[in-house]
Parts: sequence; structure tokens; C-alpha cells
Amino acid sequence: MTSPRLENFRRIVVKVGSSLLVDSDAGEVRASWLTALAADIARLHGRGCELLVVSSGSIALGRSRLKLPRGPLKLEESQAAAAVGQIALARTWSEVLGAHGIGAGQILVTLQDTEERRRYLNARSTIAKLLEWRAVPIINENDTVATAEIRYGDNDRLAARVATMASADLLVLLSDIDGLYTAPPAKDPNARLIPVVESITADIEAMAGSAASEFSRGGMLTKIEAAKIATTAGTHMLIASGKIEHPLAAVANGGRCTWFLTPANPVTARKRWIAGSLEPKGTLTIDAGAVTALRAGKSLLPAGVIRVDGQFARGDAVVVRGPDTHEIGRGLVAYDADDAERIKGRSSPDVALILGVSGRAEMIHRDDLVIGPAGVGPA
Repeated sequence: MTSPRLENFRRIVVKVGSSLLVDSDAGEVRASWLTALAADIARLHGRGCELLVVSSGSIALGRSRLKLPRGPLKLEESQAAAAVGQIALARTWSEVLGAHGIGAGQILVTLQDTEERRRYLNARSTIAKLLEWRAVPIINENDTVATAEIRYGDNDRLAARVATMASADLLVLLSDIDGLYTAPPAKDPNARLIPVVESITADIEAMAGSAASEFSRGGMLTKIEAAKIATTAGTHMLIASGKIEHPLAAVANGGRCTWFLTPANPVTARKRWIAGSLEPKGTLTIDAGAVTALRAGKSLLPAGVIRVDGQFARGDAVVVRGPDTHEIGRGLVAYDADDAERIKGRSSPDVALILGVSGRAEMIHRDDLVIGPAGVGPA
């Protein structure tokens, strides 16, 4: 399949990791590299594209400014370092984009800003206004208040969440590798780059590796998970090398990368939110008949559920898997885990008898359900 062309996209999210932005030895921004990236962004901006940047680096820059020793930081130390680094990071982006006459706006988000519907809409509106003003939103996780329990954990999935929230049609993950390989290329000389991924299968997921950088919390696995979030919500994604100068120009000129394609079936804003939810609380495994029904646009009934895993409450996001364990989609469940366990496999008329109250006929209503293309499911 022919790869898309970068210049054909209208709204693009570019994710930049700490290991690319910050020289770990010097503890400073890689000024020459960032200047080149800003020129790439300005070139696309000048062609009428709308650009958003998801940028790591606040903790790395903060620990440098504070002259903190190398090694792991305690939670409160990371939060304090981020408070210092966020100022430096915002100023850096403002200067490099300002050199091209482009304004930059800083947006700091927490997990709740994308998991809670009202805060999601507020963040979406802010992004939309900045883009209307032709400014470039610079987005990062708010590490000054994030804890292990309330953080994204990596900026790959944050970038995918931002892309779906902003209704972007392309997400670019700049990485220390130029795409997805059949095996880790550092270990296997016969590893091949996969230029186009039409659907995320179990084989594709098996190719993912683990994180290796001191500053980066993400690895290829999180990039595959980001691809699931993005493509399910109608956003294309690509992984490209960020270790070269002018990385976006390289992609535009046909450079090596991996494209993750999405079918042309845009979903509503509400379903984008559901598809990109990052914290599923459980899993419902369904039978083959239920899979067919869901793909035909039906709701998920208790009768089609064969297994319930996790501890979730009514209204939580859950992953829906087929009998072969492949992800089918994601939705907001109408029952808590205990009740779901009691009514799984039972017909709708039996629900009231089992629970003693008349609940919803559907385990997940179709309006609260997002189904991915065959072979693809949300993260």
C-alpha cells in the first residue's frame, strides 16, 4: 500500500521526547536540533497546516537548572524539578517558534483532563481557540501535580489522547528509531522495517520492545498502544526518527518511517473520548455471536459476555475482547463488576430476576461503545 504524504494532512500533532530534546550529558536543550525541527514546523504552518506539539523535557531541564545529581528522583523531587523545568521548556519553544513569527501557547494537562468529560471539552476548546489564532499549542503532562496513580505514564499515549481530543488527522511520534521493525534491529541484523501497518494485529503487537532511555518512560510497546488509540478514533499515526535534523522534512521527502493507517470512518466527539480513554478498569470477553452483533452496530447484551475481569463500577471504561482475546473495542459499562459477573451469559429478561432490580437491558449500549476495524482495538 502506498504511504500517505505529510503535506496532505490538515491538523498534525508532533510528539517530542526528552531523550531527543535534552542532551543528557550536558543537561541542556539540543539547540541546533530544535531549531531545525522548528523550521520544519514553520514550513508546514506556512502551508496552512495546524500544528500541535506534545513535548517532554520539563523534569530533565529542571534537574539541570537545579544541578541535581543523576539517578532516580523521589516523587516530590520530580514534581519540584518539573516546576522549574516547565518555565524553561515553555520559553525554549516560544523562542524557536517566535523566530518564525509563530506564537506558542503552553497547555499542561493531567490524566483527569482527558478522562473526565467536562474537563476534556474544556481542554479541547482551548486547543481549538489557539489553532484558530494560528498559534502552536505546546502540551505536556503537568508533572508538578501528577503522581504515579494519576499520570499517563508516557507521552506517547498522551500524544495519542491529545490527537483524538484535537480531532487531528495525523500523529507523528519522533523516536530514537525510524519505525517499527520485525524484531529489535540492535539485536537482529535481519530485522526489517515495516513501512505501513494497515491494522494492529497480535503479530504487530508482538514486535514491540521495551523502554531503554533514562529520560523516556516509553518504548515501542507504548507506541503501539498509542497507535491503537489514534487509529480507532480516526487519526493516522507515524513513527519516524528524531535523531536527525529536520525530521519532518525527511518524512515529507520520503524518509524511512512506519505509517499506521486508519479507515476513513470518523467518529463523534463523544466516541473519540471513549476510544481514547487511557484507564480501562476491566475487560469483558464476548462470544463470536456478540462480536458479529457489535460489528453490525448492535449493543452488547449480557448474553454475549463469557468472562468478566477487573474491578470496575458502572460508567467505567472497559475493554471488549473477542473469544480469541483480540480487542474488539471499548465502552462505558452499565453494571459494576460484581453484577456483571452475576448476569454474564444470561438473557436480558433474567437480569431483573438475578439482581432483584430492573437494570439496563444492555451491558454496554451502542451509544457508549466504540468498535475498532477488524483486527484493531483501542489501547
